[in-house]
Amino acid sequence: MTTVLVVDDAPLFQAGISAALDNAGFEIVGQAQDAMAAVSKTRQLRPDIVILDVLMPGLSGLEVLDKIVDSSPGTKVVLLTASESEEDLLAAIKAGASGYVVKDTPLPQLVSDIRDVVAGGSVISPQMASKLFANVRQLLRHRDIVAGRRPTLTGREVEVLQLVAQGMTSREIGEKLFISENTVKNHVRNILDKLGLHSRNEAVMYALREDLISID
Repeated sequence: MTTVLVVDDAPLFQAGISAALDNAGFEIVGQAQDAMAAVSKTRQLRPDIVILDVLMPGLSGLEVLDKIVDSSPGTKVVLLTASESEEDLLAAIKAGASGYVVKDTPLPQLVSDIRDVVAGGSVISPQMASKLFANVRQLLRHRDIVAGRRPTLTGREVEVLQLVAQGMTSREIGEKLFISENTVKNHVRNILDKLGLHSRNEAVMYALREDLISID
């Protein structure tokens, strides 16, 4: 039987998860409501799975995750979160979490997720998975740029960048090119997406370095 330690500082939420897992055939070997108790009980009980709240009194769930991975390598950790922080998701994956699930996940789905983890899989809530894919896409684009595979901008996109470099607003660019302001913004968004960048200034600097545009 799979053993589980449930860690959450909200007693009712903790009780609900424990009851759902118990009814599904898991063995609840312990519960904890703070970070230090979570680490201590993991070392003592060596559960197969720890269900761990990200927001904990004392240490954060991510800090607890590090300690659990170090002290009990055979224990898999599924993090529960009330937020949808992309930074926390990436930190959890890097630290070795086997799951990252938002707290409003229905209990039957959570039970199913835990079973997937027991079977050797990893689980991420759908809304968090989309953030992960977006981050991976951006990293891959950035890698391609660093590797020298210059993204291809259209003639219109280069033209828009040239005018951005001259300090024009989206409205002014639209008037000059006889297109709508929204179309200009779409061009800028596409440019940033292709280049894996975050701002107009970054795009202008890139275009200058690559001799795509010039400033008279």
